[in-house]
Amino acid sequence: MVLTGSQILIRVLEEEGVDTVFGYPGGAVLNIYDELYKQRDRVRHIITAHEQGATHAADGYARASGKTGVAIVTSGPGSTNALTGIATAFMDSVPMVVISGNVATNLIGKDSFQEVYMEGLTIPITKHSFFVSDVTKLADTLRKAFEIAESGRKGPVSVDIAKDVTALSCEYVPKQKRVIGRAAGSFTQERLEQAAEMINRAERPVIYFGGGVVLSEATGELNALIKKTDAPACHSIMAMGVLPQTDARSLGMVGMHGNISAGLAIKSCDLLLAVGARFSDRIATDNKNFASKAQIIHIDVDPSEIDKNVFCDLSLVGDVKEVLDRLMPLLEQREHTKWLAQVRQWKEEKDALRFVERHGLSPRTIMEEVENKLGREDILATDVGQHQMWACQFNRRESPRRFLTSGGLGTMGFGYGAAIGASIAEPAARVVHITGDGSFHMNLNELCTSVSYELPIITVVMNNHVLGMVRQWQSSFYEKRYSYTSPERRTDYVKLAEAFGGQGYRVTTREELREALSKAFAETKRPTVIDCEVDEDLYVLPMIPAGKTIDEVITGA
Repeated sequence: MVLTGSQILIRVLEEEGVDTVFGYPGGAVLNIYDELYKQRDRVRHIITAHEQGATHAADGYARASGKTGVAIVTSGPGSTNALTGIATAFMDSVPMVVISGNVATNLIGKDSFQEVYMEGLTIPITKHSFFVSDVTKLADTLRKAFEIAESGRKGPVSVDIAKDVTALSCEYVPKQKRVIGRAAGSFTQERLEQAAEMINRAERPVIYFGGGVVLSEATGELNALIKKTDAPACHSIMAMGVLPQTDARSLGMVGMHGNISAGLAIKSCDLLLAVGARFSDRIATDNKNFASKAQIIHIDVDPSEIDKNVFCDLSLVGDVKEVLDRLMPLLEQREHTKWLAQVRQWKEEKDALRFVERHGLSPRTIMEEVENKLGREDILATDVGQHQMWACQFNRRESPRRFLTSGGLGTMGFGYGAAIGASIAEPAARVVHITGDGSFHMNLNELCTSVSYELPIITVVMNNHVLGMVRQWQSSFYEKRYSYTSPERRTDYVKLAEAFGGQGYRVTTREELREALSKAFAETKRPTVIDCEVDEDLYVLPMIPAGKTIDEVITGA
């Protein structure tokens, strides 16, 4: 059948199982939006307040659902506004396809109105970047974009389309969505057996796992591995909920603001098994002395991560789920009673130091009250800063994909868009957005989106009236020279929420917070903003300074 480029685009989205897209219209994508209007009963479009919000929403949709998120933006500033969201997804390996419009092919390269070189701009922050100037290649390019986004180490793909391509017609041949198999690993049976031997003879093993476990849908396999090896386990920020904090072998989060017990266990272990994790500088704060007494086995789908930050003794490159399935039969059932007793002692003696209560409403109190209201399948989305770390330290998520945060890029402003995407993807779940006053000023415009679509997202603002994390660094490393980290803003969040059409509460005590949360959770259509007064001198503790080791951890302000 003969279809226009815009019609082809919608058909391919349907082929790929896409029923929801996020975006913002503009001149270069008018043909696409006209077709979206005609096909609105087949593909739902969510318009956000800003293109960055659209990409964060597509990202949050993908993280919460496991599907590929889709965003559509126009040319010029529409495209450049999407870059931060694309980079955020790239750093955290989130499958996403961002479709942008560009000027017509006869105007390309002439500095035309709202022309940018989107293909070149996105090359460093995508798995692949396409520019489509031939309508006959549009369908297969889009199909290839989804295949790339969903295969191997997942990530975002950019598809930039010249405006005339969306209006021109060509023959369209429908195709079934290609089944994306698990990435072909380069590991051998010999290397599996070698890894099993190393694990079986270890006396002080530690398992360190990351977001690759979630992306591979290998939560069950990872928990079975922990149980069979009887090894304590810690995780990166991207793997919240994979191993319940209540598990006796759980050491919680490791790294700069992780548990001291996790850092001490890695320092003392004789074997470190890294699973779907990449040894970032927030984990291996001193990469040359990280797990220096241990043999290191690294399991990851991406060969470029092997030996990139921390050298390993053995690597198994492949899909995490497949590798663990192949490895498990080779492992012996172990008991590490003495080692676990030592780890338990560190947890009891050291981890209690990670947060010192101050006067007023503390982050611990806020998170306890939030978690008391959340169900197992409800979702926390955060922005970036002190509140993010406190949300990590005190959250009780026990399922993967229930804690959404920007880990690699550390994007202030990520949280509200992600909350919107999660709420669309999982309408039965309640979504709570944890933020700080600094981050919230970067995305509060998206309140209008949740009002328009009747999304009862609950925003909890840990309001200390400063840029808390930067100020904390200024306090610790810059002799308390607080350069521009006290913005002196006078935003009234209650009036702000009401102005957008939501509801707002200001709280200063646990009782007031509990009451506000009860009212917020009773709301089924309107978003809520809860302004929580927090002491500006509260710090995220413990903290391992950049480039230092667990021996130099800061435990008090």
